[in-house]
Amino acid sequence: MAETKKIAVIAGDGIGPEVVAEAEKIIRRTEEVFGYSFTTEHALFGGIAIDEKGTPLPEETLQVCKSADAVLLGAVGGPKWDNNSKELRPETGLLGIRKELGLFSNLRPAVVFDCLKDASTLKPEVLEGTDLMVVRELTGGIYFGEKFRREGAGGEEAVDTCAYSTAEVERIVHQAFEIAQKRRKKLASVDKANVLETSRLWRETVNRIAPQYPDVELEHVLVDNCAMQLLRRPSSFDVIVTENMFGDILSDEAAMLTGSIGMLSSASMGEGAFGLYEPVHGSAPDIAGQGLANPIATILSVALMYRLTFGYEDAADAIERAVAEVLDEGHRTADIAVDKSKALSTTEMGDLIAAAIR
Repeated sequence: MAETKKIAVIAGDGIGPEVVAEAEKIIRRTEEVFGYSFTTEHALFGGIAIDEKGTPLPEETLQVCKSADAVLLGAVGGPKWDNNSKELRPETGLLGIRKELGLFSNLRPAVVFDCLKDASTLKPEVLEGTDLMVVRELTGGIYFGEKFRREGAGGEEAVDTCAYSTAEVERIVHQAFEIAQKRRKKLASVDKANVLETSRLWRETVNRIAPQYPDVELEHVLVDNCAMQLLRRPSSFDVIVTENMFGDILSDEAAMLTGSIGMLSSASMGEGAFGLYEPVHGSAPDIAGQGLANPIATILSVALMYRLTFGYEDAADAIERAVAEVLDEGHRTADIAVDKSKALSTTEMGDLIAAAIR
């Protein structure tokens, strides 16, 4: 009998509860097929937590997460809370939970399924063989630096400070090299070293660490060039590692290579195997409750969880094979369907994928 693992489940806002329900269906199916054992504990987070608890990140939610082996998150936010003060915005909860759980890297795979190449705006021949991973530093940089406004000669000025320490760069770069070692052994380090001092520190640190990984081919790419090359030659990238804001932008660009942001999973990791897993997409409140959401990104996030936190490679592979099989058979949700009248609902897609796991 497999050891029972605990998953903290945070459905969140908008379509979050719908896609998380399908991911939980996959978890139960893998228990049946592979004999693994999981307990799940649900908690409030994001907009719904603001409404019910007065804060986006209640203390009890934090404790549920800290007592778990991994966290599964749906999506948070929406226009309802856009005009709230900073402390009462769902996004503030995301920054807080990453800090409290020590999550310093965000892993975003972007894989183009052959049967979905026509769903992308790029030519199929450009997309051929695209399978990359963006490793984004998550707790430093301009998002977390000092922010203030002041009166200047030209009127009011706003200042956002970008700061990185050697230690922050070292831990994310080591992780990226280790991931590259398990893939195609190619690492692109993305910076703006021709302009930014933080990027010069970043590049110096990468170059100092690189000799520890002689089997990995290292390439330095300026961020603007990387944005261009992702559209020109996406299949040439294996692992991309970069700082917080660059990673935020580039991972969303990479997401659209696949044809739909509804297809992409992500993992936020700290030291060790603990991770928070979530789809790349947002809460999409405009389609919430209509059964239109694509659950594949959340389902593939479960596969990432199995692989990175639990080491359950067999179940992870089975989930990914099931998704590919269902797509190859022509089944589509509305976001990736050519004929919208034949699109499956969220639950129908989840049912098909669960049934294909074996």
